[in-house]
Amino acid sequence: MATEQLDGTVALVTGASSGIGEATARHLAAAGATVAVVARRADRLADLVAVIGGDGGRAMAIEADITAEGRPAEVVAQVVDELGRLDTLVNNAGVMLLGPVVGAPVDEWERMISLNASALLACTHAALPHLLDAAASGPRQVADLVNISSVAGRVPRLGSGVYNLTKFGINAFSESLRQEVTTRHVRVGLVEPGAVDTELATHLRPESLEALKGRLADVERLQADDIAEAVAFMVTRPRRMAVNEILIRPTEQEG
Repeated sequence: MATEQLDGTVALVTGASSGIGEATARHLAAAGATVAVVARRADRLADLVAVIGGDGGRAMAIEADITAEGRPAEVVAQVVDELGRLDTLVNNAGVMLLGPVVGAPVDEWERMISLNASALLACTHAALPHLLDAAASGPRQVADLVNISSVAGRVPRLGSGVYNLTKFGINAFSESLRQEVTTRHVRVGLVEPGAVDTELATHLRPESLEALKGRLADVERLQADDIAEAVAFMVTRPRRMAVNEILIRPTEQEG
């Protein structure tokens, strides 16, 4: 099946300073999109913009904490003001803070809900009018919203209770939104990675990190580019084709 290029379109990728977000921005730029990359680490974003530019692509960096009230709407408005449109949104920003529910630091729950769920909702809400406009009048007559979830959105696991909550919620929200906008040619895609070799686990408390390492000791983890390729596959399909969900596990990962 032929791949459609993204020339003339604009993509916004959150959590783009490392890992899946950084890789996704590179892949979308390589497919022809102008990419707005958003994260809190301005130095990382500057490096990414330079890499994309060096490869012949176009990118714009926006330093932002999308958990701050009103900030997602400001980011989307800046993208549209400066780049003229928005055709693709990749909600990638997220945090994984594992551990037992009993005695858990509640601030960890609040961080996950704030970034994994509330910020995703705010970015989506701000972007949807522009995505609908792009689908109605853009060069490809279709727009894409891709939410990066997790295998944790399918399989509850001991020690992952609130992380499971946020990812199950993303999955449910994505399917409901898909039903709402798909006839208007805004495609909603869900990517659910298993274990990926990124910085995600570096935020864990030591005991949770050791438990995760033990569970995945014999598993060759996915690379960020593996997931980015799936995102690029989703958004470069012909207008007639919507890839709604992709679950990607390392071959050796059982659950």
